[in-house]
Amino acid sequence: MPLDETAEGVYAIAPTPFHPDGRIDHDSVDRMTDAYVAAGCTGITVLGIMGEAPKLEPAESLEIAGRIIRRAGLPIVVGVSSPGFAAMRSLARGVMEMGAAGVMIAPPPSLRTDDQIVTYFRQAVEAIGDDIPWVLQDYPLTLSVVMTPAVIRRIVMDSPSCRMLKHEDWPGLEKISALRGFQKDGSLRPLSILCGNGGLFLDFEMERGADGAMTGYAFPEMLVDVVRLQKAGERDAAHDLFDAHLPLVRYEQQQGVGLAVRKYVMHRRGILTSDAQRTPAGKLTPAAKAEVDYLLSRVARVDRRAAVG
Repeated sequence: MPLDETAEGVYAIAPTPFHPDGRIDHDSVDRMTDAYVAAGCTGITVLGIMGEAPKLEPAESLEIAGRIIRRAGLPIVVGVSSPGFAAMRSLARGVMEMGAAGVMIAPPPSLRTDDQIVTYFRQAVEAIGDDIPWVLQDYPLTLSVVMTPAVIRRIVMDSPSCRMLKHEDWPGLEKISALRGFQKDGSLRPLSILCGNGGLFLDFEMERGADGAMTGYAFPEMLVDVVRLQKAGERDAAHDLFDAHLPLVRYEQQQGVGLAVRKYVMHRRGILTSDAQRTPAGKLTPAAKAEVDYLLSRVARVDRRAAVG
């Protein structure tokens, strides 16, 4: 199922489950994959920033990607960002041979000028091969690389194998409108736009022309429903559901502990055996866990799926 510009819906960003001693938790990998399928996700993205990819050995990265590809029966996008193109190529070619739908590439934080950014992605595509569909990750809040709509257009038009933008700019609603405007005037070819940032702005991103979400909130069912409702024109219903989850979405977006919150909720939901991360990692204090539990109880007043055991 190769990735193309018609991709839509929700591609869940998968964390990497670990045992408390740092070993990969394969049983939780399987439960997590099944949970994403049951939630109605269109696809799954693995080895992203929230997947703790830099903490994995190359063989572990291939193992996790292959396990999810074989089990999910959905399009799988694999993050292959790396300081060097040799490692990027090795992982990209390896996961595509396993049946991945495509790969995702983020810019290194050292890029500053527009020409540097465009050149980097041109060289990355040359390295992995232009036969591999890929996702351009635009995440300036974490990566500190600012890509204007015009630069994104240059990259996409320069690389026919770029099929999707993972949009994570903040504020970024005007960027979506600008890119869709380029498509209307014919200066940008068709491109899937899925949005990240934990779904924090998904309600209005859909209204600006996004095709869905590629993010990792602990309740992907909510993201699936918001995308579905917006596409059906049920604006108020979409916003009502989103608003009920928004305090927990916001809490999960805290820098440094966001992944800890997400894993804790997924553990509470019975998806992960443990909320462990590989070190170095931020951890939740007992007070923080109590706050998350309180937020879960409030969400559950509106959405019973948050009534975790």
